[in-house]
Parts: sequence; C-alpha cells; structure tokens
Amino acid sequence: MYNNRYGTGSRNTRFGSQRNQRSGGSFNRRGQGTPIHESKFIKKISAVIAPVSEAVTQKFEDFKINDALKQNIARRGFTIPSPIQDKTIPHILEGKDLIGVANTGTGKTGAFLIPLIEMLKTNKHNKVLIMVPTRELGQQIASEFRMFSFGMNVYSTLCIGGSNIRAQIDQLRRNPHIVIGTPGRLKDLVERRILNMSSFTGVVLDEVDRMVDMGFIQDMKYLLALLPKERQSLFFSATVSHEINTVIQTFSKSPMTVSVKSQDTAQNVEQDVVRVGRGGFKMDVLQDLLKKEEFQKVLIFGRTKMGVERLATNLYQKGFKVTSIHGDKPQFKRTQAIRMFKENVVKILVATDVAARGIDIPDITHVINYDQPATYDDYIHRIGRTGRGDKKGIALTFV
Repeated sequence: MYNNRYGTGSRNTRFGSQRNQRSGGSFNRRGQGTPIHESKFIKKISAVIAPVSEAVTQKFEDFKINDALKQNIARRGFTIPSPIQDKTIPHILEGKDLIGVANTGTGKTGAFLIPLIEMLKTNKHNKVLIMVPTRELGQQIASEFRMFSFGMNVYSTLCIGGSNIRAQIDQLRRNPHIVIGTPGRLKDLVERRILNMSSFTGVVLDEVDRMVDMGFIQDMKYLLALLPKERQSLFFSATVSHEINTVIQTFSKSPMTVSVKSQDTAQNVEQDVVRVGRGGFKMDVLQDLLKKEEFQKVLIFGRTKMGVERLATNLYQKGFKVTSIHGDKPQFKRTQAIRMFKENVVKILVATDVAARGIDIPDITHVINYDQPATYDDYIHRIGRTGRGDKKGIALTFV
C-alpha cells in the first residue's frame, strides 16, 4: 500500500473514515452509493510489457493507401500499425460496416482516420461525419486528421459546444470533407438547417459507450436516422452493451466485429491505494506525494466541478504548477489548460471525468483518483491516461 511506501495515512480503517466515504465514495448515475471494492484499485506489475506485435500482420507501407498518406504516417514516426489498426484498416478500405472494440490508448483514432482519408483522397465526393462524446476528443481527432492529411487537400470542420457557432457555420458552408462534432452541437446545426445530414456517405461513432453513458443516445438515434440509408457506418467503443448493440444493429448493415480488447485495465499501469486514516487530511497527503521527484506529470481526478477548481486553487497557493479542466470552464480555457499540461508549462492537471476520454497526452507518470470514480468503467478510462505504449504508469486511488 502507498501509505507504507510514503508514510501516509493509517491502517486503522479498511476504507477510510466515514467522513471520507461520504466525501470521496463512489456513486452511480442516480446518485446512489455503490462503492467499488478496494481490491479493484490494486494491481502490481513486475515488468513493463511491450505492445503486442505478434498479432500484427503488416506494416503501414503494405496498406493500399497513397504515398502522400504513407509519408504523413511515417513523419509521425509510425511504421507498424497497432493491432486494432492492423485488423480494421483493410476492411474499412473495402467499404464494410464495422464495430471496433479496443481499450483506450490503442490507436482507434488512426484506425478509422487513415482509411477514411484514403477514401476521401480517391473520391472527393465522399463526406464523413464523426460523432464524439466530448469536446476534447473532437479536438484530438481534428488534430490527428490535420497531421495525417497534410498536403492532401482534404479538409475537416470541428463542431463542438463552447466554441463560436458562427465560425463553425462559415466553415460548414465551405463543404468540408469531414465534420467532427459532439451530438448536442450537431443537432443544433441540423435544426438551424445548416448541417445537411443527407450529404454524408459515411459515419463514425467514436467512444459509443461514453456517449450512451453521458445520455446522448436519443441525440445519436436522431442524427443517425437522418443519414442516407446507403452509407458506411463505423462504431468504435471500449465496451458494447445490449443498448449499444441495439443501436448498432438498427443503423448498420451486417457489421463485422473486430475486437482486440484483452483485459479491462492497461497492462502497464501499476495500481494502488492511498489510505487516509481517521482524522487524516487528504490535501496534506496529496501534497506530500506531489513533492516527490518521481511525480513528474500528474493527472488528478475529482468528482465535481467545484471540487476540482477548489483543489487546483489550493495546490496553486501551495506553490505547485497546476491547472484545471471541467465543464464550467469556457472552451478556450479548457484548450489552454490541456496545451499547458501537454507542453509541460504545468506539471499537474486537475480534472473531472470530462478528461477521462479523448485526452491523449504522452508521458503522464501518475494518475491520482483524489475522489473515487462513479463506476469501474470510469476508473478504467481514468487510469488509461498513463502507462501508454511501452511505458509504465502508476495509478493511485484515495480511500
């Protein structure tokens, strides 16, 4: 336990004090207490495991894509596709409907962007809608698209809430090849008669499970129903529930399923708990941890917007280089916070679960669950921000 290693907390209680259970326990979507068993937060790793390469059958240069796209991929330092890319790209290039199931951080974005860019380059009349649950994931996909499509004369527009809708309308009137957006903003643009859903030849739903979890299922169905019947449909998700499967079967034609998900949590993330005993103060324990040299780049999760902002302010007043991200922040400040964290202007980012999906920031050394996640699924996506690729990460959960 981390209380032994760092001398924090007490072993007097199994799951913290009653006060800590009330302030940091787990709750389901209806607000009812559903604590995750402490054992779920503990996992030791003896050695870092390199990404699986045995299952990969080809290199990027072997794919039937044009040379400009291959050069852009190589410029990013990629030579061998990830398993999900290796198994999905050929089928997407053939125009098949597909369900891709893989853990976070496995290259799902490249798995659909690379073949879609090739198809757009081949036929400029193609047009693709990419639907995502969060603004941050939309921004990440837009950034990846620009890098993969550099110099190829294919263009995208990002349509997310919190950003200037007039600018988005102007960009849509230029008829971009790809529209990336969150369900709420896309629906708004449809109702304003700015976005014509009948013009799309393909659709991608990324992080479908998260969209359902966030309550977007009706907006998803509304938008999918407006698309042409003849189209290519791609669904990517870490999990596929009965509800998600019903949506997929309703809005696709005999989709093939490609799954490379081997386990729930990232294999290179060492997981442990930090005990705060009776009378202990979580803030003091957290400060002691963050002062340690190995805590180089830390993502801290809190449960509420107010709590996250308060925690970030307290850490800043204690002299830490820190910023925060949550739903009440204007979009430009959320973007700025992520940029500062990515570029090491600050070493600590405090976030609500809005950052658990779609934030791909390299070299995060630690994820700290200052407040326990609402569900185990949320926990998986939180700690998936570290230990990516062949690097080790550490996830700590306060109990």
